[in-house]
Amino acid sequence: MKILVVEDNIKILNSICDELDNHFETYKCSDGEDALYQINQNIYDLIILDLMLPGISGLDILKSIRKNIETPILILTAKEELDDKVKAFEIGANDYLTKPFYMEELVARVYAILRTTGKIKSKNILQFKDLRLDINEKRVFLNDCEIELQNKQFNLLEYFLLNKGCILLKEQIYDRLWGIDSDSTIEIVEVYVSNLRKKLSKFGYDKYIKTKRKVGYIFDDK
Repeated sequence: MKILVVEDNIKILNSICDELDNHFETYKCSDGEDALYQINQNIYDLIILDLMLPGISGLDILKSIRKNIETPILILTAKEELDDKVKAFEIGANDYLTKPFYMEELVARVYAILRTTGKIKSKNILQFKDLRLDINEKRVFLNDCEIELQNKQFNLLEYFLLNKGCILLKEQIYDRLWGIDSDSTIEIVEVYVSNLRKKLSKFGYDKYIKTKRKVGYIFDDK
């Protein structure tokens, strides 16, 4: 999967690409003119496009490429006004994420767009070493042996795999799996992480779920 990231803030641009490099092949642009040139010269599976760019604005780029290019586009911008969002969707944006944002939400939205646009085929598998997670069938296999996981245990493992190498705060996990309106307390995150570790311990994969004291967790092999 090839993803073009168009962002004039070099620090944000590098951070996004560093994260997405764990999942995809990424390319960078920091100004509108270069971005439009690259889009017209190359084929990408998805474009992450900032609105406020030097040279040519993100909306103008979107208008131009939608004349003959159907590449999925995720708008990324600090502009929160409803009119801007509506305009972007009317022109042809697939999704809209406002700064500041959590990197894992960006990754999740990218995967969601790739799934809904058919870029990721129906047989949607996340893999880490010998661990395979079938998103469509909600099934997990390790060394061809199926691991029985409850719904939220599966969602937790999926969340870890989508954000491999990233620290996930307990609050982020809680909001993602239970939602802010849940009656459960945040301590339930520790319970589910512990239970997931037990399920993976038979295969020695519990070691990849690492606790960051007083912060959260990270799924990594480093």
